[in-house]
Amino acid sequence: MLRLFSIHQNVIQEIEHDAENLSSVINGAQWIDVHEPNEFDRSLLMKLLHTELPESNDIEEIEASARCFVDKSGIHIHSLFMTQSEGRHQTVSVACILQKERLITIRDGDIADFRLLRMRARRGQVESRSPQDLLVTLLEQKVENHADSLEDLHRELEAVSYLVLEDETSELEDAIGKLARLEDTNGKIRLCLMDTQRDISFLLRHLTVQSSEQETLREIMRDIETLMSHTTFLFDKINFLMDSTQGFINIEQNKIIKIFSIAAVVFLPPTLIASMYGMNFEFMPELKWEFGYPWAIGLMVVAGFSPYLYFKRKGWLK
Repeated sequence: MLRLFSIHQNVIQEIEHDAENLSSVINGAQWIDVHEPNEFDRSLLMKLLHTELPESNDIEEIEASARCFVDKSGIHIHSLFMTQSEGRHQTVSVACILQKERLITIRDGDIADFRLLRMRARRGQVESRSPQDLLVTLLEQKVENHADSLEDLHRELEAVSYLVLEDETSELEDAIGKLARLEDTNGKIRLCLMDTQRDISFLLRHLTVQSSEQETLREIMRDIETLMSHTTFLFDKINFLMDSTQGFINIEQNKIIKIFSIAAVVFLPPTLIASMYGMNFEFMPELKWEFGYPWAIGLMVVAGFSPYLYFKRKGWLK
């Protein structure tokens, strides 16, 4: 799918197009957003723009030299963005090709940052003087959305912290699942921030930008450093809560094992006495005694209560 945008009076505007005027509109677009391109879209763009479009496998490569480079087509930035699928966050690489007259973005996933930018563009809320200014705006919005995600993650972590440390009726097994999900999200946000940090460093070295754009990029870098410190703090807190949860679960399990151990010790002496009087010897002193049976029962009761009272006095039953 192709979405085309132009810059009119320093404002991004979406260009309506159909099959008949698509070719002419593409040549005049300052931003070409390519979402899950098919063979027809790729062939048309390469023919009209004389630009090689990267394949999906090339976009996903992790080497720095494969993610940020310059060639005859322009400046290439393969940047990680966050997306959500089936309740879990995923990372998607977006190929950005910055040329003098246009910005081309190629992606496979449906990314919230691009939906938000399109919505703001339709309302005339995205100001931009050039394609490179638009790329800076896209990176700035990306970092802002990551900051919002970290704020949401911190609030969720506070709720889980209450469940683990204060709520005595909570299910600790559920807390482990929540902590694992939060750790996964925090790790992917940190990965995207690290990738954006590398992209901005590359742009500062290779872009001929105005002083205002340079200052914006440096401000984004400062924001990223702050957010990276916050992700480290969240990692530490998640690990602390995970260790605490596992410790509480072990304590509960130990209490259960202690109950069985005490029960075994309490019933061992009565079992020994019952075993003795259950032997089929011909001559036993209490065998024909009138009070033999009550004596055996009483002896077993005393033998059972004696360890119980001893454990209680020692405080082992708490």
